[in-house]
Amino acid sequence: MYIKQAFYFLHDWWRYLLGGVLIFIASQLGAIPLLALVMFKVMSEGGDFTSLEDPNTLMTTLDSNLTLFLMLLSFAIGLGVLYLVVRYFHKQPFKTVTTSRPRTDWGRVWFGFGLIAVSTVVLTSIDYYMNPTDYEVQFDLVPFLILAVIAIVMVPLQTSFEEYLFRGYLMQGVGVGAKNRWVPLVVTSVIFGGLHFFNPEVSKLGNIIMVYYIGTGFFLGIMTLMDEGMELALGFHAGNNLIAALLVTADWTVFQTNSILKDVSEPSAGIDVIMPVLIIYPIFLGIMAWKYGWTDWGEKLFGKVVPPPEDEAYEEYV
Repeated sequence: MYIKQAFYFLHDWWRYLLGGVLIFIASQLGAIPLLALVMFKVMSEGGDFTSLEDPNTLMTTLDSNLTLFLMLLSFAIGLGVLYLVVRYFHKQPFKTVTTSRPRTDWGRVWFGFGLIAVSTVVLTSIDYYMNPTDYEVQFDLVPFLILAVIAIVMVPLQTSFEEYLFRGYLMQGVGVGAKNRWVPLVVTSVIFGGLHFFNPEVSKLGNIIMVYYIGTGFFLGIMTLMDEGMELALGFHAGNNLIAALLVTADWTVFQTNSILKDVSEPSAGIDVIMPVLIIYPIFLGIMAWKYGWTDWGEKLFGKVVPPPEDEAYEEYV
């Protein structure tokens, strides 16, 4: 029912194509303030434009808290434009991109958030206890409090933009075109993972890290289709990125923050990349399936999406 809802509104293929282009352009324009400030500082210190070709320059030239805020600003702008595209270009209530339930289930959002937040804190604490030399405590109260305010406000906007774009807008758009569930699951998961190819982690760890990114896309897509809504994915993604920003940073990650800990170990792509996809994610899906009574996996992941009768009214979905 989650994908089927899109049939009740303006769902022409060209609307999704044009809407996707508008959302992409808006998010790219949102990156201009960061680029402009970095350029200004580099030039004022006697640098030249060629130094901007190094992604590390964009990440380290400004104060880390300011850099994080400006990085996340583009996602916030993208989310705002995505809302306008859905609401006014597709004439679709935003709730119907979120869930097939009568209203957004915030309990599910908080459950997804808490599941990954608690797991990350516990696993990081165990690793810190077992390998203390791999970490450096860099806690500094004032910068950390500034980071916390920025992260608590902006990170959920960043993750919500990605979820509404991939597990919401594109999941429904590809679904109404393919008239099934597995094609949007595969397409959105691969694109979601592929866009992370430009993260600094890839150059540091190698292409094997793409297994984790694409696997995460499938994980979030599966929970969205099985639960007939993206509340769990919204909470999970926000919890993952927020705790990551506040708890542990490293010189080679996309988020370099004033977090509590800094990972100073030499990174390597091994079991740490494969374990979440093959072990941890299936456990999480099992927990969610038990809690929310998921059944009929084959139909919900691979079944057809049947358009409603043309004369069926929109009202019950508005």
